[in-house]
Amino acid sequence: MKPISIELHNSSSKSMYIQLYDYLKGEITCGNMAAGEKLPSLRSISKTLGVSITTVEMAYNQLLVEGYVVSKPQSGYYVAKLSAGVGAGNRADDAAVDFENYPFEDARYKYDLSSFDFGKWKKCMSEVLNYYSHLLLFESDPQGEQVLRFEISKYVYSSRGVICTPDQIVISAGTQQLTNHLSRIMNRLNIGHVATEDPGYLPVQKIFRDHGFTITKIPVAADGIAIEKLPVNIPSAVYVSPSNQFPTGSVMPIGRRYELLDWAAANNSIILEDDYDSELRYFGRPVPALQGLDKKSNVVYFGSFSSTLFPAIKISYMILPQKMAGIFSETKGDYDQTCSKEEQLTLALFMEKGYYYTGIRKLRNLYAQKLQTVLTAFNKYAKDFVTPLNTSSGINITLRVTTKIPPEVLSSRAGSIGLHVAPVAMLTDQDTAALIFYYNQIPLEAIETSIESMIELWQH
Repeated sequence: MKPISIELHNSSSKSMYIQLYDYLKGEITCGNMAAGEKLPSLRSISKTLGVSITTVEMAYNQLLVEGYVVSKPQSGYYVAKLSAGVGAGNRADDAAVDFENYPFEDARYKYDLSSFDFGKWKKCMSEVLNYYSHLLLFESDPQGEQVLRFEISKYVYSSRGVICTPDQIVISAGTQQLTNHLSRIMNRLNIGHVATEDPGYLPVQKIFRDHGFTITKIPVAADGIAIEKLPVNIPSAVYVSPSNQFPTGSVMPIGRRYELLDWAAANNSIILEDDYDSELRYFGRPVPALQGLDKKSNVVYFGSFSSTLFPAIKISYMILPQKMAGIFSETKGDYDQTCSKEEQLTLALFMEKGYYYTGIRKLRNLYAQKLQTVLTAFNKYAKDFVTPLNTSSGINITLRVTTKIPPEVLSSRAGSIGLHVAPVAMLTDQDTAALIFYYNQIPLEAIETSIESMIELWQH
């Protein structure tokens, strides 16, 4: 039995029993007190430290509750056997986190704080905390806060021609969470088949597959998904991104959009329209959303704020046809809302005050300048080496690189200088590597030199 060596202070912000508890816990977790070792008796440690037996007993009881010690009747307290992962270097002091001095890792990629007005966001969040804090004492609506759904309904009508009521909108943390909700609704509608774009957004394909849907991959051409290859005579769903197909950047023209709507109506099927990045189109007017053209209520519309606010916000939404919204309403009580209620209310204020609309206009102008600078730089430093694709909208472009170097290696080299470049295996062949280059967060003044450095790394 090792002697207890600690001084307890009345002046400490921690009570004396907590001070003793912290000390003993640290001795146990770092291995100074071995499993099976007996702790000093309550009376002896009380006398040694000059504290009451009650203080010592409270500390021992806390250790007992947490499993650091065991009590043997008529014998005393003994150190419990802990897992192999607990040992030297795992003292309680080592695990403490001081937010102000915590060594957060530096950002992996370059970033541009001018792309979002955090000051206005802070103002709206402060208003929620100052005047609507009582609302935070209750859980959020599983469908999403009604004030935010109302603001979204106004915005999508004015910006994308989407026609809906707030009751048709479902808010969740990301498109993947929404797809989980949608899968349950589709099961109720006896839809067991999903057609997806090829190449396309893989995470959504995996979710549908995990939910037991049969997946058919449909090729994508310059005018969007090959409608003539979609299934017929069976209720199906087709997942498309007609305004900026990922990763090819193809845009479905208006005529093809009507063809797709006709296919859905003729085959008792639905269209899942992912309209991500639709607000960020820099040349010409955006093509209207499919949902606004739909007269038969066959389109589910997906939108997100991750690109137009900041990625960490993770607020996305889907707009359901009335029948599907009714099904969701029947079952929503079984599920929790995955978005922060505080952030939902903040965003509703942010939109109601007009900050979101002015931010979008600023973002379009900034990103248009960045995109033009990107294209100029690639033309200057890699004209015969790199071919940029999908160069009219969004926060990224696809690059075809004439090289034998694997795209994963090119991605790693770009990452070494803070550039976010993701390999696209489905578009890579023997002579070219395909990559997605995210330019939106690179400061405008750093784009040309960053691309020049990246090209040098890729050519060696």
